[in-house]
Amino acid sequence: MTTTTTQVRTDGRIARGNQTRQLILRRAVEIASVEGLEGLSLGRLAGELKLSKSGVFALFGSKEELQLATVRAAIKIYIEYVVQPNRELPAGIHRLWSLCTSWLTYSEQRVFPGGCFFYSVSAEYDARDGKVHDTVAGAHGSWFKYLEQTIDEARRAGEVRDDTDIPQLAFELVALLEMANAESVLHHNFTCYARAAEGILHRLRGVATDPSLLPDTP
Repeated sequence: MTTTTTQVRTDGRIARGNQTRQLILRRAVEIASVEGLEGLSLGRLAGELKLSKSGVFALFGSKEELQLATVRAAIKIYIEYVVQPNRELPAGIHRLWSLCTSWLTYSEQRVFPGGCFFYSVSAEYDARDGKVHDTVAGAHGSWFKYLEQTIDEARRAGEVRDDTDIPQLAFELVALLEMANAESVLHHNFTCYARAAEGILHRLRGVATDPSLLPDTP
């Protein structure tokens, strides 16, 4: 009986700790998307969320650990909104187009209040060294690799021309996506998303073996 009671209490503390950690990280990704990862502090989060400072320190231990956990939390959110909705689509040019439009929607609808989380923190940490830089760079590199993989799968499905320069195409698509995000955040002008979609669609129609598989307009 005593063992069972102790186990229930332990499980309850773990569950509450996990809930508190998720609450902190949700606020942390919001702050970091606007102010950068340097804008985070354990004390600030404890104050804003009305938590004990010692409890927040117990969960993360240091500012760097908080920053790393924030990037990892942002990766999960990014996958949920950009990658996951397209995973069940068959390989091909439509899946590639859908992946790009999911990214534009993720940025335009402000899943993170500062626009794309990774665009923001990449600019903040691109010239630095350390674990946070490596984690941010790794996430950015993984997105490029996934986009290149999606293009290559479309090529192998016969819907993208064999002579397509896959890294070049991925670079151009990301450039259009990130420009739309940057313009919308800086100028609060959301017409740039339609312009980016138009540019992406034009580029994809240029490499498609059958352009009719793509819509005529975004």
